[in-house]
Amino acid sequence: MMDMLNKISGLLWGTPSLILLFGTGLFLTVVLKGLQFRRLKYAFELGFTNRHESKEAEGDVSNFKALMTALAATIGNGNIAGVATAVTLGGPGAIFWMWIVGLLGMATKYAEALLAMKYRVKNDKGEFSSGPMYYVERGLGKKFRFLAIAFAGFGAFAALGIGNSVQSNTIADVVHDSFGINGWVTGIVLAVLTALIVFGGIQRISTVAGFFVPIMAVLYIGGAIIILAVNVDQIIPACGIIFHYAFNPVAATGGFAGIVVMEAVRSGVSRGIFSNEAGLGTAALIAGNAKAEHPVKQALVAMTGTFIVTIIVCTMTGLVLVITGFWDATGGLISGVTHDPSLDGGALTSAAFSAVLGKAGEYIVAFSVIFFGFSTIVGWYVYGEKCFEYLVGTKGILGYRFVYILACGLGAVANLSLVWAFADVANALMMIPNLVALLLLWKVVVNETNDYFENHYRKTEWKRAS
Repeated sequence: MMDMLNKISGLLWGTPSLILLFGTGLFLTVVLKGLQFRRLKYAFELGFTNRHESKEAEGDVSNFKALMTALAATIGNGNIAGVATAVTLGGPGAIFWMWIVGLLGMATKYAEALLAMKYRVKNDKGEFSSGPMYYVERGLGKKFRFLAIAFAGFGAFAALGIGNSVQSNTIADVVHDSFGINGWVTGIVLAVLTALIVFGGIQRISTVAGFFVPIMAVLYIGGAIIILAVNVDQIIPACGIIFHYAFNPVAATGGFAGIVVMEAVRSGVSRGIFSNEAGLGTAALIAGNAKAEHPVKQALVAMTGTFIVTIIVCTMTGLVLVITGFWDATGGLISGVTHDPSLDGGALTSAAFSAVLGKAGEYIVAFSVIFFGFSTIVGWYVYGEKCFEYLVGTKGILGYRFVYILACGLGAVANLSLVWAFADVANALMMIPNLVALLLLWKVVVNETNDYFENHYRKTEWKRAS
């Protein structure tokens, strides 16, 4: 089973997929004239202040809650365990390729959210539903509906893995290492807590996300900043190592087999997508619930999530791992640090934090994994539900909830390597139909963007200022 998944993953994340992913992000960056860089400050203002919000705008949740729900699903163990896995498989150079994916992915996520807002619909509960399946069907027409069905099917299925069992598995692993609690106990607790939240619907999920995401981000980033501050003289050398191994193979030393550049690219891209989800289409599944009078406003808010996740959180993790030497290659930049080469995922990141901060570092990562992972589980439930709703309607959602909760519990005792391999396959299967749709609808994205900044932006800002 494992060999088959690895072969499928290698095929799906091969050169054609990398070209499609990079090409889409680069193409959108060019046609949008570097919007993600030019409008980043304004995008953060839209997401984190209320002076731009309109009381007349339709939607289920505020811009901030929509962003927090998306971040709850995105800031997860991909930023802790995923980065560690990328570095152990692809070397420090994988972090560079995560950066590239993140910067280009901001334009991709912007396009996803814009199209989600433009083509969103109301379901029979009076709530907004959005996602690639709707902008494919309504934007491209019925003849492309096979892409919509493919995405929805893969999305409903992937939610059980990438956003659910992967997270509960990593949580159980770290809880066992830090507190000695058996995985099946952690699985039961997670399943019960997940049930309590997901049965409350999008409003309860967004409220929980709005409360927990800022707290958990400060906890983890704060711990990483302390480590980097203590070793501030090693930050530039660490960046040099990252850039060097992005374009050069890691030599074999002792029992270490070495790493080729292509593996750094593949690991960085696949784990980068796992961490920020740009290109998967998941941002579009929640963006349509936001209150905004123009699609561009929520699209700008959505793209800040990619910046936060990859450029800030993943970079923190990557630098800590390189500085402490917690990867199986040439060692770290600070002396006196040794580690068990068999460690992987969240346990490896936990050991790196502990090497500098002692027991406090272990607890920081442990609680971050718990909160990050759990928030991802409840955030990804929204994604899975929206996809499943498209396929069967709102009447089938109750059954999906029970399956999702069961997968959460079982994931805690599953094999880690098997779960990660499954997640890589599921990511690619979602990504391909979504990226095809974005490329076919690029003119809509550009036209809506031009309309907003030419006809609405100045009037809106003048009105707010007055």
